[in-house]
Amino acid sequence: MTLRIDIPDGADPIPYVWGDMVPEIGMAASNFSLAVYAHTSLGLREFEAARLRIAQINGCVFCLDWRTERDGRKVEDGFAEAVTSWRTTDAFDARTRLAAEYAERYALDHHGLDEEFWGRMTAHYSQAEIVELSMSIGSWLAFGRLNHVLGLDGVCVLPQR
Repeated sequence: MTLRIDIPDGADPIPYVWGDMVPEIGMAASNFSLAVYAHTSLGLREFEAARLRIAQINGCVFCLDWRTERDGRKVEDGFAEAVTSWRTTDAFDARTRLAAEYAERYALDHHGLDEEFWGRMTAHYSQAEIVELSMSIGSWLAFGRLNHVLGLDGVCVLPQR
């Protein structure tokens, strides 16, 4: 995809767009995005199932390549493929499957979140976890789309570990 924003020679596109171009908004957005990772109480598999489902829907190249790491651990190889087939995979427990389902429905049919769905969510997630997951999905949906629409996802570089 083509960059939709002019980036000065030598500037790193993400910090330039998010920080230099609109510092008051960009820094707030960046802090929110970072807080989702730094302060989550959700399990790694649930977190990654929702995050990857949004990345798949958004088509954000950077987000699709990213794997969240906690305490030196990441989800197993093949996890992203399991997220794609969240309805039928045997790799997920109920909470992980619900996280992928919620992410998909949040992104594609938020008006269709019915009482049956909420009954399943409240059976497996606390109220605080539902709010946290909702805010996380909102962050990934908004910022993944922003980066994709502006063409930034194709020029982002994963940090070397």
